[in-house]
Amino acid sequence: MDLVLVEKALLGLFAAVTLAIVVSKLSGKKLKLPPGPLPVPIFGNWLQVGDDLNHRNLASLAKKFGDILLLRMGQRNLVVVSSPDHAREVLHTQGVEFGSRTRNVVFDIFTGKGQDMVFTVYGEHWRKMRRIMTVPFFTNKVVQQYRYGWEDEAASVVEDVRKNPKSATEGVVIRRRLQLMMYNNMYRIMFDRRFESEDDPLFMKLRALNNERSRLAQSFEYNYGDFIPILRPFLRGYLKICKDVKDVRLNLFKNYFVQERKKLSSTKPMDNAGLKCAIDHILDAEKKGEINEDNVLYIVENINVAAIETTLWSIEWGIAELVNHPEVQRKLREELDTVLGRGNQITEPDTHKLPYLQAVIKETLRLRMAIPLLVPHMNLHDAKLGGYEIPAESKILVNAWWLANNPAQWKNPDQFRPERFLEEESKVEANGNDFRFIPFGVGRRSCPGIILALPILGITLGRLVQNFELLPPPGMEKLDTSEKGGQFSLHILKHYTVVAKPREF
Repeated sequence: MDLVLVEKALLGLFAAVTLAIVVSKLSGKKLKLPPGPLPVPIFGNWLQVGDDLNHRNLASLAKKFGDILLLRMGQRNLVVVSSPDHAREVLHTQGVEFGSRTRNVVFDIFTGKGQDMVFTVYGEHWRKMRRIMTVPFFTNKVVQQYRYGWEDEAASVVEDVRKNPKSATEGVVIRRRLQLMMYNNMYRIMFDRRFESEDDPLFMKLRALNNERSRLAQSFEYNYGDFIPILRPFLRGYLKICKDVKDVRLNLFKNYFVQERKKLSSTKPMDNAGLKCAIDHILDAEKKGEINEDNVLYIVENINVAAIETTLWSIEWGIAELVNHPEVQRKLREELDTVLGRGNQITEPDTHKLPYLQAVIKETLRLRMAIPLLVPHMNLHDAKLGGYEIPAESKILVNAWWLANNPAQWKNPDQFRPERFLEEESKVEANGNDFRFIPFGVGRRSCPGIILALPILGITLGRLVQNFELLPPPGMEKLDTSEKGGQFSLHILKHYTVVAKPREF
């Protein structure tokens, strides 16, 4: 059976190559396309570039071909943008033209072909989904309502680390406890629910499914079938696994969370003083006919991935950098003790009066950007960019990591030095006021989660530094900060062990 499939694929490939050559000879239209490596029929640049289109590899190509370059990955045109000016053009000046989303064969499965908010095309559905999600998730009112919960969760992390006898000696893999914290932070907002421990069976099932979804979606393994449709039959097994994981996840969201909330609201109607959680607002929109049940579940899917994991990665990077730079950790602790008073635990309003803490957060987001290429953009129609013509439905990658780590734009960018945001870059903020630093994107398709991520980062890092001296495990001078990149993500390769020596107050 496999030999027959291979034979058919090769025959199809030969026919397609022949057709492509004939078409290219007959076609008289010449577009002024961005520069890039010379493509070959069918495969384009895939054989030269490979599957691993990570931020560092794309930065190397930009050095060779320029700030706008074109890669032909099989049937897909991929445009890589690597300068602040061109990033401004894509994200702001021509935000409508480049405001759509390209997906791939795997993300089509996990998002129901764009029934969510993050990966839907630019248009009425996106506007509706963004509006429905903004009120219950992404406003200052939400921050003020839920910040006490975030502070409680951070306090619980501190308490559990203190109680663990290994913490102060051989160390603990602190990510595991922080992951529970992040799930509780977001599930409080979404469903007014929390998990009591890492051993909670429902939490364990949810975490396992989300981890598998993330692994399958972020892998580069399926690119060949996404780029070259003729090779897609070889992805059948992979895509079936993706579909099975998607079905189980959505059923879990529906049966254990959405339906439970529906039952609760029907048996215990809230009075006017009751606090609605996010799913209540979203279910109201479903009742009004603005969205359907699938849209509700895909909103939950977006939050599980986009809000929980990305913030967790940034916290994990921040702790690693503080451990590996004890002078930065010491300076941050001194600021916390001086401004708040030794032993007075940081709260959300305090984060705004701690400039060095803010600088540490910004430097973590600069050097270790969780989504280094942002979420890809797409132009639905032919467009122009930087004097070049961009064919319709091109995938546009803005290398935000390179914008923030280009030596031509930043002094010693490979160094973790928060002081830069107090000195030469003192006016640069994470909200995109400077296109050299856009960790959350800018414009219509920017990440609205910035309003939640920044205070959670501040509270969590602040509490840990206040209460512990964070050190590498015995026998190690530094933590391993090797990177693991994915389709969009950048997280730490190994979930490290950290020693947390309690401070006495």
